Amino acid sequence: MSTQSAPKPDLPLEDNGIGEATPAPSPAKRGLGWKLAPLLLVTFFAGGITGLYFQPPGMKVFFGLTGLEPGGGTDTPIAVAMAQVQAQEQVAVVSEGDIFALGRVLPDGDVLAVATPFGASDARLQSIEVREGDTVARGETLAVLDNQSELENALSAAKASLRVKEAALLQTEETIRASRAEAQANLERAIATAEQAQSELDRLAPLAERGVATQAALDTASARADEASRDVERYRATLSRYEAGSGTVQADIAVAEANLAAARVAVERATSDTERALVKAPIDGMVLKVNSQIGEKPASGGIIELGNTSQMMVEAEVYQTLIGRVAIGDPVTVTAEALDGPLKGVVSAIGLEIGRQSITSDDPAANTDARVVDVIVRLDAASSRKAERLTNLETIVRIDAGRGE
Repeated sequence: MSTQSAPKPDLPLEDNGIGEATPAPSPAKRGLGWKLAPLLLVTFFAGGITGLYFQPPGMKVFFGLTGLEPGGGTDTPIAVAMAQVQAQEQVAVVSEGDIFALGRVLPDGDVLAVATPFGASDARLQSIEVREGDTVARGETLAVLDNQSELENALSAAKASLRVKEAALLQTEETIRASRAEAQANLERAIATAEQAQSELDRLAPLAERGVATQAALDTASARADEASRDVERYRATLSRYEAGSGTVQADIAVAEANLAAARVAVERATSDTERALVKAPIDGMVLKVNSQIGEKPASGGIIELGNTSQMMVEAEVYQTLIGRVAIGDPVTVTAEALDGPLKGVVSAIGLEIGRQSITSDDPAANTDARVVDVIVRLDAASSRKAERLTNLETIVRIDAGRGE
């Protein structure tokens, strides 16, 4: 007797989209697909992380082998963050014609450190006449030193000595006038005596010839006449010593006048010395900082820092290989986090010497030995007003090279 297997149950058929029926997937296969889904997600996630990590080195190798440059196929390449620039040569050109550099805001003519006058020696500060933020005029007193009283006493002594020398000159001149008057009177009296003696001699001479007068009387009269004549000559010589053009008078007056001139010079010197007690403003400007306090010895770096903040400027340090593209008159835009908007200005001066970089960013790995040229940017009036209280603010300077007037 033959056996016959039981017939298999019919499975449902699915349309495959082209008019033909295909068997539907079994439940076991459908369960396997759901089990593989998490594995696929993990694989894709790991692949993405790996790609992000290894993509930059891989892209670098690719561009190195092909000679292509990132963004070379477009006129507007993707900007590179300034903080990621590694070499100073890249400080760089973010777009054609623009040069970027670090800079700092300064008053026109830089910051002046006002020191004590020459010869102030060990003087201390007696008073400070201004405060930070005050606007001062040239020649205005900023501070007073404690050597002021000593210098003023020296001036008083010099003035007293001057008065003594003036009196001495007057005394000399008066003495000469009195001596001249006395000599003149003595000469006139001697002349009168001589005339009288000569008259007596003339009277006795004929009488002696006739024997009326004795020879002794004639000799006496002759001696008196001779003596009176010598007195006249003596007093005439004395008077000549006090004439205006004589050497004696000139010498006496010259000595007195020289002493007076020396006293006047001493007063001028003492007056000038009193200025050593005053610290005065060399320019019109604003007091930016007071470095010393009352009673202290003036700071070696200057008592007061002063600047002409009515006109502000920015000192930018441009890398040496880019300086050839900068010209006087190039427009400049200055930005900083402390500013509520950009500052505008133009290049007003370009340094003649290549020096070492002095303005650095906050990056500790930044190159601080770069060779740069100082470029001075003169800010416009509106920008000067915005920056007048921001001296030494570090900024980023963008120079539109080649676009000056």
